[in-house]
Amino acid sequence: MGPVRFYTSIFLRRLPYFLIVATVISAVSIIISQTLPPTYVSQTRLIVESPRIPDNLASSTVTTPAQEQLQIVEQRLLTRPVLLNISRQYEILPNQSSASPDQIVDEMRAQTSIRITAGRNMANLMTITFSARTGQIAAGVLNEYLTEIQKLDVNYRKERASGTHEFFEQEVTRLGGELDKRSARILEFKNENSGALPESLQFRLAQQGSLQTNLEQVDQQIYSLQSQREKLMDVYSSTGQIVGVAQQNRTPAQQQLSQLQAQLNNDLVIYSENNPRIKLLRAKIEKLEEVVAAEQAANPTQPSAQTGNSALDIQLAQIDSQIETLTEQKSALEERLAKLTRSIEQTPANAITLAELQRDHDNIQAQYNAAVGRLAQASTGERIEVTSQGQRISVIEQPAVPSEPAKPNRLMIAGGGTFFGIAMGVGFVLLLELMNKSARRPEDLVSKLEVWPIASIPYVPSKGEVMIRRITGIAAILIILIGIPLGVWAVHTYYQPLDLIVEKVVDKLEVFW
Repeated sequence: MGPVRFYTSIFLRRLPYFLIVATVISAVSIIISQTLPPTYVSQTRLIVESPRIPDNLASSTVTTPAQEQLQIVEQRLLTRPVLLNISRQYEILPNQSSASPDQIVDEMRAQTSIRITAGRNMANLMTITFSARTGQIAAGVLNEYLTEIQKLDVNYRKERASGTHEFFEQEVTRLGGELDKRSARILEFKNENSGALPESLQFRLAQQGSLQTNLEQVDQQIYSLQSQREKLMDVYSSTGQIVGVAQQNRTPAQQQLSQLQAQLNNDLVIYSENNPRIKLLRAKIEKLEEVVAAEQAANPTQPSAQTGNSALDIQLAQIDSQIETLTEQKSALEERLAKLTRSIEQTPANAITLAELQRDHDNIQAQYNAAVGRLAQASTGERIEVTSQGQRISVIEQPAVPSEPAKPNRLMIAGGGTFFGIAMGVGFVLLLELMNKSARRPEDLVSKLEVWPIASIPYVPSKGEVMIRRITGIAAILIILIGIPLGVWAVHTYYQPLDLIVEKVVDKLEVFW
């Protein structure tokens, strides 16, 4: 017997086993493909649109990249509160009332598929699909997703824009307060050092020069009066007479002239020659001098020499009084000059301190001006986001109710089960043959017992054995082709659906492993 005929005979003897395995697996796969619940898939697509207003005209303060914006929306969409809120509106699970929140959230996330496509010089797209047991549920959940996405996108951008605007409002208020403090400190410093500020330095220097000039003039006048007094004493000591003194009986014009001259001497200590007061006094003195000169020309008299201590005392008293007045003026001038000198000496230090205060003020002022400009930009950016003129997520494909289920592919499951059943049947037959170690050919006797048979006589069955074998084969085939599928159908119909049995078996295996 040739090898082909031998293996063919073996396969025919094992044919019932092959048929049992192949038929059972094929029948189970066909029943499962028919009993699996249909799954409907709905899809929607979104795109990130560029701002409607060009950035060179007015830019938004929300500068989130488009891909990052889609990722933020995706993460916020799949949060637990959002998914539970949507699941309450639609019965996502068949037994949702008895399911825990964790199971509902896990199922929602498992049935949701989000895919983001982005690239260089490419539009940023988001594709969302949702699988459900009915098309209405799938489309309804996607519509809720779209509503939530648009709400999340708008709220996110408005919150960012409002937060930026609020920050710069607070910054402007803070810098304004700092600027007021710096201004108040500068004003306080100027009030405390009003006489020693750099801006009045030139005036004080000029005033210092004028005081020094007046002080020199007073010193000259005091020296002149002291010389006059010494000369008067020398003349009286040598001659016993007072010469060159004024007559006691002076005219009113002469008395007024003396008063104006004394007033002019006093005012020269305080005022300069260009002062209007000094010019007015000099004009009056010139007119009185003309009057006195006219009186002396009309009444020429020789001054009579007076002798005696009384006249000398009067002259000395007048000179001493003038010296005392000039000395007091000198003390006042020296005091003013010393105070002015101290203020001039303090001016450089005050200038440095004032420059530091002014520099701090200018820095705060620059920050304040920059913050005001940014506040204006933030206000414009907030307005852009409030009016939905900035970057936004738009829907380019609305979710539709699917007319046919996308899963399961019943033909694929049935065909794959049949092919797998045939493969398993062949494998089972090969396994049985590999496990059978009995000798069935002369070659087996030679290889195992090392006995060389003279001849081999094949077994010839009787007609009754052939008939029984055929009836048994036909019965087995009928049982395989009809009984097993009928039994599987009965179990599925009257006991428990096969898909639930499969799920329980899988759960048991998962627990076992």
